[in-house]
Amino acid sequence: MNGDDVHSSYGEPGRPLPTGPGDSAAPFEDFPHQETAVGEAARFPAATPPAVLLTPQPAEDVVPSCEPTIELRRGVPAHVGTRPPTYPPHPLGRPSLRDGDPFAALAPVVRLDGSRLGRLTVRAASVRGDSHNWEGGCRQDAMVVTRIGPPEAEMLLLAVADGVGSARYSHIGSDRISQVAAMHLDREAENIYAALGSQDVSELRALASKAVALTAAELRNQWAASSRHQSRPYADADYATTLHVLLIPTDPGLRDRVLFSVGDGGLFVLREGHWENGNPNNGEGLLDTRTEALPHAYGSVKATLLRPVPGEVLLLGTDGITNPLTQKDPEFARHLADAWGGPEVPSLSDFLWQAQTRAKSYDDDRTVICVWEEGA
Repeated sequence: MNGDDVHSSYGEPGRPLPTGPGDSAAPFEDFPHQETAVGEAARFPAATPPAVLLTPQPAEDVVPSCEPTIELRRGVPAHVGTRPPTYPPHPLGRPSLRDGDPFAALAPVVRLDGSRLGRLTVRAASVRGDSHNWEGGCRQDAMVVTRIGPPEAEMLLLAVADGVGSARYSHIGSDRISQVAAMHLDREAENIYAALGSQDVSELRALASKAVALTAAELRNQWAASSRHQSRPYADADYATTLHVLLIPTDPGLRDRVLFSVGDGGLFVLREGHWENGNPNNGEGLLDTRTEALPHAYGSVKATLLRPVPGEVLLLGTDGITNPLTQKDPEFARHLADAWGGPEVPSLSDFLWQAQTRAKSYDDDRTVICVWEEGA
């Protein structure tokens, strides 16, 4: 999957089939692993099962099958801590098209993405939080994974945006600002690449501020026109969102990366099994705790240079995941360090499962993008 919304239905791996004609599918938990059946016998079991089930033994000259066993995951996402989270783990209600907000009604609960570019591997997930699941609300987080720039100045662009919870249309703000900002940064890609090569932080900040200002102006005009059409006043605060963009050159010879930030959230680095939010190159913090939000705070873009070592894992996230890491939840931090600091990069499905790890009191939407880089 690349950029696809995640949906599930009965009949897919790990989901139950109907138990008989006219029956609806039973909950997954109702199917124990005591027996395995195939074909029609699995769907329409005999009324009276045999008293004894004999399993024939293979002859000595028959080579046993060496096909790998497929492990099917089921149940709710794991949680850390001695107390379970307050809210149920599964999505409940959802917005309706009749509510007058088609964007919210059509937004998926989960988005999942990933890619491999040379020595860089990306996994990304945006998940509706437990509190929004309980309320049947819309996921207000957004993310972007794409490439920008010409071949000689190409960069991987990773963006996360967290719509402010109290803002009426922040889900639209986060989605549109992250996408349109990527387009404006693409137009400045060659200049950004040159500034990265010279480690010119002032120029990087100026270029990012220009791109974000153009993004805010473009979207403000669109939203204001829409508000006039619907006879309601426009307000920046209705679309308020944070934005964090990480740019990584795809050329392994250029080791510097740059993080552009507005508002809370940001970046962690997994070094030697521990999550760190400080930049060892200059002592700057990689997390932002400011309350600024776009579109009105377009002039407060922060630019941070970093130079990670191959083998370290970069984690870009909204505060739904950076808060439990920052606020010293050691079990949560250790759980994700073990999951994402191993010798293998997780599959898309495993990454989603791991990103959904729950912790009591942390029930906000969660968007996380991780980058692994192979050594030379």
